[in-house]
Amino acid sequence: MNIKVEIRENDSNHAKVVVGGEIDAYTAPKLKEALSEFLNQENFWLQIDLAEVSYMDSTGLGVFVGLFKNLRAKKSELELVGLSNRIYRLFEITGLTDIIEIKNVEGEMNGNNA
Repeated sequence: MNIKVEIRENDSNHAKVVVGGEIDAYTAPKLKEALSEFLNQENFWLQIDLAEVSYMDSTGLGVFVGLFKNLRAKKSELELVGLSNRIYRLFEITGLTDIIEIKNVEGEMNGNNA
């Protein structure tokens, strides 16, 4: 099981991160560690591209919930993009689509689901 986390852009106001592979109990700690550098940023916008994620379980959801809470406490924003329909469904059935901004879901016509 592999995970790839690549920071594509990072400046004082925003960052763009691309994640690929599988997010599960084995790989979630690596993802959490890679994203931890953004936790103390105030008034920050973090976009995470999940287009290359092939699988995610509840451990992965937990990483994003924790990240969202920490960012929100610092008046920062989290945006997830590029989710496959399968991964979007995980966020949807847990109600997370109501609190986390999600855009550009696979097969979506208008590109905005939030």
